[in-house]
Amino acid sequence: MSESSYLLDGRDMAVHAPWGTVYGPTDVKIREGGVTVIEGVGGRGRASLMLTLAGRMRLSGGTLSAFGRDNDHHHLFANSALALVDEVDGVAEAVTVKDVVSERLRWDAPWFKWVRAAHEEDLERLCRPVFGDFPLPTLGAYLTDLPELTDALLRIALANVKRPPLLVVGGTDQLTREASSELLLERLVALGEHQTVITADVNGAPATSGVADVIAVHNLTDGEFARLDVAEGR
Repeated sequence: MSESSYLLDGRDMAVHAPWGTVYGPTDVKIREGGVTVIEGVGGRGRASLMLTLAGRMRLSGGTLSAFGRDNDHHHLFANSALALVDEVDGVAEAVTVKDVVSERLRWDAPWFKWVRAAHEEDLERLCRPVFGDFPLPTLGAYLTDLPELTDALLRIALANVKRPPLLVVGGTDQLTREASSELLLERLVALGEHQTVITADVNGAPATSGVADVIAVHNLTDGEFARLDVAEGR
């Protein structure tokens, strides 16, 4: 495959922090369309790589060509959605589904427009493309009470409202139940029919999963986040 055939082409990518290397150097090539699974140990290194691939983190070294531009994280940011990274879309406080859907509607509306609280039709419109045949949560449900698969699908749906060309999902292995991880991957494969989807799993993905590519990535640190220099943007 020629270099021009890749939507994202990362060469010798690395991110460093004051306390040391977060990840890299590493190469990552992502074909357009379908689902690509990054196979690598979970932790700050892998999460930072996912942030980089979504244009939310600047490289300290190396090159990331994306959408025809080199190291242009603003352009990459504008063409991607990011979900299931707690430092970006995690909700610590006890809020309802109605709260987060309403906030998403207001975020996307012009600043001068008053936006009412979300109704059932808003939930259906925003979430059905990601949930598929899975039942939607009720507007009154608290996020902390949602089953892990429902919570993951909701976070993806809210991040993916505009359906940009690229969707980056933190990791299917963040779900504690193997069955839930498999069902989540099934929904990502469905989304990959219309977008390029990147996710991660420490065990990769089985050949029968419908995943387009599995890329083993090394030089990833593990453990908890210390400090992330996340690129600003909206």
